[in-house]
Amino acid sequence: MPEVGKYIAEFIGTYLLVFTVGCNVLSPGSAWAVTSIACILMVSIYAMGSVSGANFNPAVSMALAVSGKLTFTDCGVYMIIQLIAGMMAGGSYSLLFGFSFNLQPGAGFGWWEVMIVEVLYTLMLCFVVLNVATTKKNNGNQYYGLAIGFVIIAGGYAGGNVSGGCFNPAVAFGIDVSSAGIGFGWSFAYLGYEMMGAGLAALLFRVVRPEEFGGSSTPGMIQKLASEFIGTFFLVFTVGMNVLGEFGGAAFSIGSALMCMIYALGSVSGAHFNPAVTFAILLSGRGKTNLFEAGTYVVAQLLGGIVAAFTYSAVHHGKTFPLGPGKDADGLSYGWFFAAMAEIVFTFVLCFVVLCVATCPNSPTKDLFGLAIGSCVIAGGTAIGPVSGGSLNPAVSIGISSSNIMNGGMFVNSIAYAFFELIGGALAAGIFFVTHHDEYMLARSTRILK
Repeated sequence: MPEVGKYIAEFIGTYLLVFTVGCNVLSPGSAWAVTSIACILMVSIYAMGSVSGANFNPAVSMALAVSGKLTFTDCGVYMIIQLIAGMMAGGSYSLLFGFSFNLQPGAGFGWWEVMIVEVLYTLMLCFVVLNVATTKKNNGNQYYGLAIGFVIIAGGYAGGNVSGGCFNPAVAFGIDVSSAGIGFGWSFAYLGYEMMGAGLAALLFRVVRPEEFGGSSTPGMIQKLASEFIGTFFLVFTVGMNVLGEFGGAAFSIGSALMCMIYALGSVSGAHFNPAVTFAILLSGRGKTNLFEAGTYVVAQLLGGIVAAFTYSAVHHGKTFPLGPGKDADGLSYGWFFAAMAEIVFTFVLCFVVLCVATCPNSPTKDLFGLAIGSCVIAGGTAIGPVSGGSLNPAVSIGISSSNIMNGGMFVNSIAYAFFELIGGALAAGIFFVTHHDEYMLARSTRILK
């Protein structure tokens, strides 16, 4: 009976996911469609995670099996059930609406752009699943469903206009089979891309989590730097994909990407993904980092941002966008003073929240730290996006400007932005010292006892 329960749970979860995808696509257009899909995945994970592990995705099942977190027998059965559930869900929403829609690249995009998007965001999804739902260090957390579900918000809004944002062979086959009368075949390509993403996720999981495979339980510099590179890459890639895709709620997608990667990698490197955050943590003292570690983190973050920027530019056929003050409704520039003020204030917010919720041992936000930090980007990006772009991160700023050089952009703008953002980080460290003086007393007493 327990085996039957697992298989029924996988069928129900996958069916509901694919049915929700189809209903959102076929219903009158809504800016909340991707959020709806993310939410059905999240609630299904919380409802059935204790029954089957709540994979609902053949790529996730394969990543778990390759990583030794699921038997290959269960993996095979799960995959068959998930594909059947997806195809039945596709038939259901087609019957409900009386018509269906094709699985295919978005207008102006081809197989290789779809491949990049599906590989990378399936990688992100599987990687987050492995880190938040299977690791000993994160055992017993309550954020696993939130982190996994919100990967869909990050990737769906960022890459939906390129590939449709499947990241799941059951979704791909559900869509493709239900629309076989008007076109069929892309599901096999999507299957290959998504399985490639699953394999890469399992590989990177081994890199950052050696303790899960008999290695040291204390992350070394390789693991920490890999963590900072991976997290910053997905953050900056999501920034660029949203901006070039012209999604109006970009800050929501970007903040979700940051939140997911913080939950996935916080216990490896601290999940800074931002030189201003690293700078604030260094200035805040208390032994949370040192000059050497902070310097190497910044290098990894900047490299991650630059590689991500050239990747999103490649997906969009060489298009880039400038970094600089925005324009108001009348087409007039806000100017550098207001852009500087905006970047300093909201980088301060981001860094101050990180210091408060992620570096204080007695912080009450045990499972909410990632949500709190990611929400700073949603708040800041929405509030000041029209003024300065809402970068709030030197790795984002330098990544954007590095790729924009190809189209005649000014790299010096990123240096100015980085300066503003580091000022915000320094202010956060100073205010933190005043508001959390007990943290310094505790650190001092700990040093004396040692």
